[in-house]
Amino acid sequence: MNLKSAAVGILFVSTLSFTATSATKVVAHRGFWNTDNSAQNSLVSFHKADSIGCYGSEIDVWLTTDDHLVVNHDRIFQGLFMETASFEELRALRLPNGEQIPTLDEYLAEVRKHPDTRLVLEMKSLTDYSREDVACGKIAELLRKHGVLNRTDIIVFSLNAAMTFRKLFPVGVKIFYLDGDLTPKKVSKLGLDGIDYSLKVLKKHPEWVRQAHDNGIEVNVWTANSEKDMKYFIDLGVDYITTDHPDKLIEILRQ
Repeated sequence: MNLKSAAVGILFVSTLSFTATSATKVVAHRGFWNTDNSAQNSLVSFHKADSIGCYGSEIDVWLTTDDHLVVNHDRIFQGLFMETASFEELRALRLPNGEQIPTLDEYLAEVRKHPDTRLVLEMKSLTDYSREDVACGKIAELLRKHGVLNRTDIIVFSLNAAMTFRKLFPVGVKIFYLDGDLTPKKVSKLGLDGIDYSLKVLKKHPEWVRQAHDNGIEVNVWTANSEKDMKYFIDLGVDYITTDHPDKLIEILRQ
């Protein structure tokens, strides 16, 4: 082989390697909060995720006792139980960066400003399935209002919520199952678009990544924060990695 042929061969191999790793996409867990002037599930966290080139930014959505949708993660936040707290009570609280807890309406208005970053929306499970159905309907209404359906993925632990969303969005919106107790084949048969399982589950069942792809669905893993875990799941071939350190994962993928 002459030098020119060797160089072409090296370039070809390098291109294949970059393509393989770059297939894994970066999702900022609760937004890019682990940086200056940001906070989990804050409006700033979505802006920050967009600013560093994340594929997607994840949020958590609760339905208050008086039927308002707010963006926050913890079931109990600053002493208030999210399901039984009123909207007024929750809006009186402040996030670590000084923001109010955002309404979903406010958050989606921010999402619209950053068209290059997808929204990964987790609807938090509720103790009453009928309340989950109300929350699903209200979320669907707001996603349509803000025109971001084509940029939103839904993720849920509750199978009831998953199937309610599937009825609301028969096509066009991806719905991922979070709980980790179903095989990819079962998730596919339910008509869902992917598994979104913890790193603990997928390390126990690494074969589920290939099985998911064989069944035509995608794989997200959460929450991979160490370089070792990030590289493990990139090599495993997951479609998405959700992380509290999206800047670190972006740098690893660039390498």
